[in-house]
Amino acid sequence: MRRVVEGMERHQVPLYLVALALGAAVGLLVPGTAGAVRHAVDPAIALLLYATFLGVPFARIGGAVQDVRFVVVVLAVNFLLVPVVVAVLSRVVAHDRALLVGVLLVLLTPCVDYVIVFTGLAGGAHDRLLAVAPLLMLAQMALLPAYLWLLAGPDAVAAVDLTPFVRAFGVLIALPLAAAALTQAIAARASAAAAWSSAVASAMVPLMMLTLGVVVTSQIAAVRGELGALPLVVPVYVAFAAVMLPVGAWVGRAAGLDVPGRRAVMFSGVTRNSLVVLPLALALPAGFEVAPIVVVTQTLVELLVMVALVRLVPRLVR
Repeated sequence: MRRVVEGMERHQVPLYLVALALGAAVGLLVPGTAGAVRHAVDPAIALLLYATFLGVPFARIGGAVQDVRFVVVVLAVNFLLVPVVVAVLSRVVAHDRALLVGVLLVLLTPCVDYVIVFTGLAGGAHDRLLAVAPLLMLAQMALLPAYLWLLAGPDAVAAVDLTPFVRAFGVLIALPLAAAALTQAIAARASAAAAWSSAVASAMVPLMMLTLGVVVTSQIAAVRGELGALPLVVPVYVAFAAVMLPVGAWVGRAAGLDVPGRRAVMFSGVTRNSLVVLPLALALPAGFEVAPIVVVTQTLVELLVMVALVRLVPRLVR
């Protein structure tokens, strides 16, 4: 069994690509499955994060929060530098209000869920990123209306309901986190719980494949139906990742962070909260029908970028 687990970890990148390809094939060839599979997205992410949180020593989280320099750098990258980059890049779609709102929704909100997984896979400080996740979620909830007002106007703010943010934090972060903490506490006293914890931790690669597969399956058909918008938004998303990767690396180095901390900052700056803001986009009123497709497109682009960065970031930052 250990040999199988080691083999999957060694070949995780091609396995993730296979999951993406299979998800796209199912979603395109059997588009009727999208509705049913969409209900599996949140549980898949929650289960993946539960497995991720199991590997985080909770006793050290307090110390991670006390790493004030790391916290300040992550917040500065996401809420000072990212808006500047987005303000420039979003001008490409500024002529279309629905496209603009979709791009702003997803690029202005830093990821607080699977970024922790990818950061850990790349040898980054996923424990510190986990510790700062609540601050990232609260800050984006508070600042998103202001940034939308500045970059898209007051009508965009009036159209967005932030309630899904609260639900997503509870379902995707708080519940898996509490379950993992409880499991760790029980595992310290019961061998069965310890064995369960070890088994779940060993399933990280399959769980990531499941998550990638269901996300792509549930959304790929919708993206195909709105191909007219993709030529504009895809380059924006690729350019965003290409800009934020060196920005994160430079800021982390300038702040004197260690290698795991710099890697975590890079992933946090690049990875966006697409799965969490999708309900926001779906709740927009008439006239914004394309916005969810814009958000979904970022999800697909980002998944490919993340798979590449798992290999690239450790080579760039040593």
